[in-house]
Amino acid sequence: MSKNILILSGSFRKGGNSDTLCDEFIRGAKEAGHSIEKININDYHINFCRGCGVCNTTHKCVQKDDMEKILHKMVDADIIVMATPVYFYNMNGQMKTLIDRTVPLYESISNKDFYFILAAADSSKSNMHRVLESFRGFTEDCLVGAKEKGVIYGTGAWQIGDIKSSPAMLEAYNMGKNL
Repeated sequence: MSKNILILSGSFRKGGNSDTLCDEFIRGAKEAGHSIEKININDYHINFCRGCGVCNTTHKCVQKDDMEKILHKMVDADIIVMATPVYFYNMNGQMKTLIDRTVPLYESISNKDFYFILAAADSSKSNMHRVLESFRGFTEDCLVGAKEKGVIYGTGAWQIGDIKSSPAMLEAYNMGKNL
């Protein structure tokens, strides 16, 4: 059965390493017949959460930016892929800002399958676990019925294109293909 997949790519570098892994995931998922939308979150205007709490009761953010569009896409998706380059042992700021801004509808982002794509210059997966724990904090502690289905670690990728010789490319393709 065809699934509706939303890819949230946090990379500032289109064609960068985490973004390239997204494209391989997409290639596999398309071949399997799924519907995919990729959002480069840096192409959208997303303000920082102000912590005002208004959205806790209104389910609408007081800020008028592009986040509302992304939130509705997250609610409508069957599968959400969140991809980030790893900066100083954590997800990049754009991805964290997006997560912070899900509060108005996070209760509606329910029963989703999640995949995580991480790319870093470091050659060790162990230094990427902090990022994964941050994603898990969001999905496991904040979302109802979220299921982690897979993680792709793109290690040893510093310069644009370094990831292309990594086994993570095949992992990303196969993960998309085998949804």
